[in-house]
Amino acid sequence: MEEGINKRKTEHIRLCLNENVEGVGKTTGLEGISFIHNALPEINFADIDLSTTFLNKSLNAPFLVSSMTGGSGLATKINQNLAKAAERNGWAIALGSTRALLESDAHKDTFVLREQAPNVPIIANIGAVQLNYGYGAEECQRIVDLTGADSIVLHLNSLQEAVQDEGDLNFDTLLPKIEKVCQSLEVPVGVKEVGFGIDGTVAKPLYDVGISYIDVAGAGGTSWSQVEKLRSRDPLKKAAAEAFNNWGIPTKDCIVSVRNQLPTVPLVASGGMKTGVDAAKALTIGADIIGFARKLLQAATKSDEAVQETMEQIELELKMTMLGIGAKTLYDLKNTKRVSIMGKSLLEENS
Repeated sequence: MEEGINKRKTEHIRLCLNENVEGVGKTTGLEGISFIHNALPEINFADIDLSTTFLNKSLNAPFLVSSMTGGSGLATKINQNLAKAAERNGWAIALGSTRALLESDAHKDTFVLREQAPNVPIIANIGAVQLNYGYGAEECQRIVDLTGADSIVLHLNSLQEAVQDEGDLNFDTLLPKIEKVCQSLEVPVGVKEVGFGIDGTVAKPLYDVGISYIDVAGAGGTSWSQVEKLRSRDPLKKAAAEAFNNWGIPTKDCIVSVRNQLPTVPLVASGGMKTGVDAAKALTIGADIIGFARKLLQAATKSDEAVQETMEQIELELKMTMLGIGAKTLYDLKNTKRVSIMGKSLLEENS
């Protein structure tokens, strides 16, 4: 029987698969963006190119399997299916929190995926708060070595930890510890939220101490305060969590805010991404890579082929969007004027 951190990981998966864990009355904000159809696109659909690079590796599309799980029996099948599909489709893949890899010998195969994904970027992951609980650059490098990862991302999850029965709550003076990790590791270090968002005023000091990329992980998708509320056995925490069911910065606002502060930082947009049209909108306003999580999770419980089919649908939706506005490359998409933001048409502005 699974116990401790391994049991928690299984509970997280089951809740995300079977319960309504999205924020209440909170959206990504991307619904305020629309594209202006181009009836004469003057491009061949077959020539539309989604390729890009991330972490010094080529991707077939600007997509990332966002951090979800690891460290449990249920996670083994899920992560291996995700990794196989990511390799075939040329997506990057991020692991769930790898703290379990160092704390337990159980289910190491949920994190060691290089055999299934030999060529695409793999990103390891650990909570930044663990830097206040005995973890440091040495442990982070060990995680990278064990997983064969191309990068490690430090996740920021203060509100999740506050609701979690086993939560670690000392988030004091993390920035200098993050800086030390950035200076010491042999691979790029990124930072991400878990669904409540990173804005530009937070991203800037992180970038200044050496963070290589930002994953905004904004609000509009899974709310981890709601996930932990469903897990909690503490009636006070369960009640308090209700006050935060619409907490967080919409993903759109995160992208715009970070891009305004950091014009050149590699920017990952995750948090409530459901379609290739969502991805196109996020790319248009400044994102470089788009992360999908729960959209892929159900398929990953079935087979790698089911994951691949979902990935191909997302890619097709992005290509169809690009055909609809006459954008042949991601550069063309990022620089299109055929977009309206909150009713304000860039096409009319620049005509």
